[in-house]
Amino acid sequence: MKTYNIKSDLPSVALAKDRVEMILKYEREKVIKIIHGYGSTGLGGDIKTHLHQWLTQKMMKHQIKAFIPGEAFGHLLGYDQTIKTYIHLLKKDPDGLRPNEGITYVIL
Repeated sequence: MKTYNIKSDLPSVALAKDRVEMILKYEREKVIKIIHGYGSTGLGGDIKTHLHQWLTQKMMKHQIKAFIPGEAFGHLLGYDQTIKTYIHLLKKDPDGLRPNEGITYVIL
């Protein structure tokens, strides 16, 4: 599983989205991990919020299979079936079974 850190240089939401768009365009792995952070206040950053909204649209258009927010591993957020379906891909990642609000898994 490849990991992409889209927040390392504190980009704007638009630049972070462009980065993810390029990643999804060329990536051939079945699952990728995106490190987006969770905001300096700890309440959820703009990049995370917009990324999840954008990935929801991608799912509805069948451009990705699914995504799983990192925090879904510690709380009932409605991703239980998705986690069960793709757990075999996530077990390879050391962060895969622990809650982490700063990451999102994208199933391609």
